Amino acid sequence: MRILLISNRAPISIIDKDGRQRYEKSSGGLVTGLSAYIKRALVGGEKVPVLWIGWPGAAVAHEKKTAAEVMKQYQVKCVFLSETLMENFYQGFCNKTLWPLFHYFPGLTEYKEEYWRQYRDVNEKFCKAVLEVYRPGDFIWVHDYHLLLLPAMLRERLPETSIGFFLHIPFPAYEVFRLLPEQWRKSLLEGMLGADLIGFHTHDYRTYFLRSALRILGLQHRMGEVQYNNRLVRADTFPMGIDYGKFSRAAKSKRSTSARKRLPGKFPSVRHVLSIDRQDYSKGILNRLEGYRKFLVKHPYWRGRVTLLMVVIPSRIGVQSYQATKDRIDALVGAINGSFGNMQWTPVVYQYRSLPFYELSALYSGCEVALVTPLRDGMNLIAKEYIASRSDKKGVLILSEMAGAVEELNESLVINPNNPDSIDQALLEALRMPAAEQKRRITAMQERVRKYTVFKWADDFVASLRAVKVKQELLQMKTMGSAARHRLILDFRKARSRWLFLDYDGTLMPHMAKPAEAGPSGELLKLLTALLRDKKTRLVLISGRGRKIMDAWFSVTGAELAAEHGLLCKERNQKWKMLRPVRLDWKKKILPLMEEMTEKLPGSFVEEKEYGVAFHYRKSDPDLAALRVRELASFLVSFTSNMDIQLQAGDKTLEVKNAGIDKGVAAMHWLSQEEKPEFILAAGNDQTDEDMFRVMPVDAYTIRVGNDLSRARYNLPSIGDLLDLLARLVQ
Repeated sequence: MRILLISNRAPISIIDKDGRQRYEKSSGGLVTGLSAYIKRALVGGEKVPVLWIGWPGAAVAHEKKTAAEVMKQYQVKCVFLSETLMENFYQGFCNKTLWPLFHYFPGLTEYKEEYWRQYRDVNEKFCKAVLEVYRPGDFIWVHDYHLLLLPAMLRERLPETSIGFFLHIPFPAYEVFRLLPEQWRKSLLEGMLGADLIGFHTHDYRTYFLRSALRILGLQHRMGEVQYNNRLVRADTFPMGIDYGKFSRAAKSKRSTSARKRLPGKFPSVRHVLSIDRQDYSKGILNRLEGYRKFLVKHPYWRGRVTLLMVVIPSRIGVQSYQATKDRIDALVGAINGSFGNMQWTPVVYQYRSLPFYELSALYSGCEVALVTPLRDGMNLIAKEYIASRSDKKGVLILSEMAGAVEELNESLVINPNNPDSIDQALLEALRMPAAEQKRRITAMQERVRKYTVFKWADDFVASLRAVKVKQELLQMKTMGSAARHRLILDFRKARSRWLFLDYDGTLMPHMAKPAEAGPSGELLKLLTALLRDKKTRLVLISGRGRKIMDAWFSVTGAELAAEHGLLCKERNQKWKMLRPVRLDWKKKILPLMEEMTEKLPGSFVEEKEYGVAFHYRKSDPDLAALRVRELASFLVSFTSNMDIQLQAGDKTLEVKNAGIDKGVAAMHWLSQEEKPEFILAAGNDQTDEDMFRVMPVDAYTIRVGNDLSRARYNLPSIGDLLDLLARLVQ
């Protein structure tokens, strides 16, 4: 067994210099973090080998030879991409469509069909590469926005394998995500849902994904779990950590100490503020420069006493928006230095380059303040690296509220990166902060970062993926296979007496926007009638519907009926009767409350039954419905606390009915009769049917339609599967 790590960028880059090919370690937080994890990757507490699959950063003349060398030396499978593919896939769809939109820059987003086609093609190439090396039992772990379609492509070809997906950038709110063309956004969600486990850095990103899945695909979740294509998929939160020990040790090393002495402007009277980021408009570099300029204007005391050490790491060279950002950074740095600097002091020391690790460590451990101000960020590991490097327990972190890391580092000075005044005030507070307060804050954050390292992050993800597969297997074990269906049919045919208890809506007929539109089809009525031709069979339809509509729809079949969740029963050749006396004076109090809520929730309506009242919201906006229904339920629980009635939540309904009556009570009315059937089948689809399953004998065939966990012995994926089974009973 192995872990297959798949990312756009391989951990090894191919460099062609003077006609000679050499290999270098790739840069970037993802490669750095995962490379650390690979050294001690665990599954179930045991060390497992890892094979990395990715693009090596360049096209080569001899692909097979190079691929063999890289595989042998580094355990990396190369996915080679032509310059044309990379232009439309990476520079195009990834960096001009997904990146700006997911970071809330819709004005910079481009929607080109050619980009989308090449994005699909590259995901297919990655899929082919995975299939070439996959072995049964491997864990597949796909990373980031470059490969959103890949999980579904792999699922189609490897339906039983374990697939995880992790998004390292923000997932945007539905209102932003929906700006993508309809087919693109649908395909991207379906692509991600090919995984068994989908990971995000923060709870907000997970929530936004689940909301988009609901609004675009109609998938409701229960505690982060959705049923998709008859398969359980979980979305969860895993905030990525760092290799804490690496940064902590480096800060104390001789190399880092030596590098600290060479920091520009390193004088005892000068305080240093660190700014280090990739060249990217989402990082808020311009905003922090504006904040720093405002700080120097408002607080002249600090002129000559503080220096901003700004490192901008080159990124995505050739992308126009990135070059424009660099031009503006250059101009603003020049303006600040020109306005405030002198021969003895440079306000901003600016470097545009990548840094070796120990120079980076020297900056982290040598600067009294770190200024981290992304406008939107998935996590931001720079903030955690700075905290881990402060072995002297001193230093102040100023952190944007838009960074994913802010949820874990709330002892930092949290600022709004769009507000220069917020940055100005944070800088002043940071530079004035007493050493004891610095120590208190740093210690608390270090404790958190030390515990949740990159290793813990990865181990938690892999363990959660295994747990999802276990739950899927439990559900799969309950799914009625061909052998169980065959046994059920044989037991049905040889039994001298058989009873069938069937729910209607969602079990025999799909839910409709309007309940009145969900009448039985001619085919269904023929099937129910055929089941009752054999006098050894009794069929009971137990529904939340009223008795008038039950009579109108099913009297022709000869089925016995239970209406309003079993309060009213109609046995064979008898009239309707009530299982227990109830009061109705509460209805006139409840109806106005529900009617008032329909005014607040467009698309909702109230159905008044003979002995109950149901609030329907299937056609309503799902987000608003969730809010309004919770509000209504909370009020009704309080309002009815002294009444003998109860609330019952169904599928897109909230019903108020008399207490003490449910489908289990109705089923017991029949089961308690003297006649004892040799065969019992009960089928339902939602929580209201669990009461019916609860009272069934242990040898009864109980079936829940759908893949939810249930008291029922078996699950069938769909209404069609149940109807097919019933049809086979009468063939």
